Amino acid sequence: MIKRTLLVATRKGLFVAEGAGKQAQVTRAMFLGDHVALAVVDRRDGNWYAALDHGHFGVKMHRSANRGETWTEISVPEYPLKPNGFIDKDIWGHDREWVTKGIWAIEPALDADGALWCGTVPGGLFRSTDRGRTWTLVEALWNHPTRVRWNGGGGDDAALHTICVDPRDPRCVVIGVSVGGVWRTRDGGASWRPHTAGMKASYVPPELAEWPEIQDPHHIVQCPAAPHVFWCQHHMGIYRSTDDLASWHELHAQPSSFGFVVAVHPRDPDTAWFIPAHSDQKRTPITGEVVVTRTRDGGKHFEVLRNGLPQRMAYDLVLRHALDVAPDGDQLAFGSSTGNLWVTDDQGDHWHVLSNHLPPIYSVRYT
Repeated sequence: MIKRTLLVATRKGLFVAEGAGKQAQVTRAMFLGDHVALAVVDRRDGNWYAALDHGHFGVKMHRSANRGETWTEISVPEYPLKPNGFIDKDIWGHDREWVTKGIWAIEPALDADGALWCGTVPGGLFRSTDRGRTWTLVEALWNHPTRVRWNGGGGDDAALHTICVDPRDPRCVVIGVSVGGVWRTRDGGASWRPHTAGMKASYVPPELAEWPEIQDPHHIVQCPAAPHVFWCQHHMGIYRSTDDLASWHELHAQPSSFGFVVAVHPRDPDTAWFIPAHSDQKRTPITGEVVVTRTRDGGKHFEVLRNGLPQRMAYDLVLRHALDVAPDGDQLAFGSSTGNLWVTDDQGDHWHVLSNHLPPIYSVRYT
């Protein structure tokens, strides 16, 4: 079993777990007491990135070149001034602020060393070519005519939370926005097209249900070994695309198809994992039982995995970045809003608790 390092971003700091599968242990803490919204690694050069939300004091970003021993503060993506007279209002009729309110995605841009993509609240995408020292707004997406109709799901503003860089062509990038749909560029961000055919939203009038900018994908993953296959945990359920986003097909799982997370096996596009919740109105596990659902046949059938997970009076919610699968496809980890952290080394057949005492967990990521 290969030893792994797991970055665990929480409401009160960034924690590091090290080891192989169930033998892993939480060994270090950094930014203790600070709200760490996201932590990721650039596997090309080994740099770690952490996004912090200081509330009233704003968003900060940091980079470490030595696996967290020391950190350097880097710049935060900044929006331009809103043009005079430009109308941009939220669903409540309030003027939107063009201000970075949160970092919801960071991914390496595979076309150049040190290049990064960054997704933010209120729904903008940024690019850096110098490891986060400077950022540039992707204006073709921000100025798209449908963007002013994007809105928040759980919050007032849209959140760009998913960035999938195509391993076949680094200029091809897919993004997911809550609430704003699924978009793809094939030219490095110069132009964008929606890809939501087959998705339907029942939270709007029927005549609007298929509008691309109305869709609320909670998270999207692309299989590295079969990049024409995508999985999506949508607000309305589970969707899969096997034709390179030409269409999506809805799938049904028990005990629920509602949730926030999805992970796909890095070599098998038919194997994916989800963590169900009750519903939008009751964001808790079904009947107080924490379970993981897994399909190994492209969604025709789903298994309910519960070995090692609490099955009574457990109300852990797993947020969209709090499930990850290691490159070997066998080790997975997920953390909950109540600070519990679990791992498996057999694709979910058996789960093992690493900690029951962490702060609320926002993201987990294998290095």
